[in-house]
Amino acid sequence: MARSYLVLEDGTVFEGESFGYRASAFGEVVFSTGMCGYQESLTDPSFRGQILVMTYPLIGNYGINDDFYQSESIHARALVVREYCKEPSMMYGGRTLDDFLTANKVPGISGIDTRALVIKIRTMGTLKGIVTEDGEDIEGIVRKLKSTPAPSDSNLVGEVSCKTVAEYDNGKGFRVGMLDCGAKSGILRDLSARFDVTVFPYDTPADVILDSGVKGVLLSNGPGDPAHPAILGGTAKTVRDLSSELPLFGICFGNQVVGLALGGSTYKLKFGHRGCNQPVKYEGKVFITSQNHGFAVDEHSLDGTGLIADQFNVNDGTVEGMRHKDLPIFTCQYHPEASPGPWDTAFLFDRFAKVAKEGSL
Repeated sequence: MARSYLVLEDGTVFEGESFGYRASAFGEVVFSTGMCGYQESLTDPSFRGQILVMTYPLIGNYGINDDFYQSESIHARALVVREYCKEPSMMYGGRTLDDFLTANKVPGISGIDTRALVIKIRTMGTLKGIVTEDGEDIEGIVRKLKSTPAPSDSNLVGEVSCKTVAEYDNGKGFRVGMLDCGAKSGILRDLSARFDVTVFPYDTPADVILDSGVKGVLLSNGPGDPAHPAILGGTAKTVRDLSSELPLFGICFGNQVVGLALGGSTYKLKFGHRGCNQPVKYEGKVFITSQNHGFAVDEHSLDGTGLIADQFNVNDGTVEGMRHKDLPIFTCQYHPEASPGPWDTAFLFDRFAKVAKEGSL
């Protein structure tokens, strides 16, 4: 098997074996702590522009299944594992992770000391990196890495959002909207179980959403920097215009956009939260949640915005959710739809149903 290399911008090189698609890939190197859920993570649009490191040492053991997709394709630019399973369980048909990556033209690298790699990321913060089979010009690769802008400097949401309005008539007799910043299919699944749903592209103006007749709007997850000019000038403006007109529920990226829209600010976390085992304290209880984000809302910036941070990460104290003191607006930084992960906070979709129908928190 061909040798492959993960080269980081600080000059560190991890050598392993190539699998999946034979190509080079550039991205931000991030890690996820889930013991499973590799297919959901790879197809999660929030991983756009990133090289995904799985901390669990054996990946691919249950193969690939059509029921686990969170979008139509892989969005991570490369996959890094300690070991990938070449002969997965036949429970889900036996399709291998290697075949899945190859079909989506995404390279993988195995045999990496993922423990050492994660320690480096936790110590130094998120790093740019390249997965490549070119081991001859490491110095040149490092120079290129240092001079190349981070993927989050681009409008990644524009790459993954839907392009046209889509309607889902589920026989519920009550319609809400979803502003698609790169939504996982699990969110649409849980909305469709409760509502008829209209999905809008991320740059849809507020008047178009209001004219559609929806009774509330969910703001979805998505990749990249929520303070990108395209988001501040488009999506955040839409949310600001909607905030006094409709109930709003923000998930992950949507949580950050709500904060920005109403006058708060966001910042980049040192290495982010990714995995399906993140503890969140909310209403006197601790919930285990699924997360995938590299940015957070600055709690101190919420003074005067009307937003109150009411959920916090147990590990580092970062904001995990907000509510508005007067308006029917609430948010969470994690993923209540799981996919993968625990369903501890699935009740938030029922809360959104209640808020949308009653018009108040």
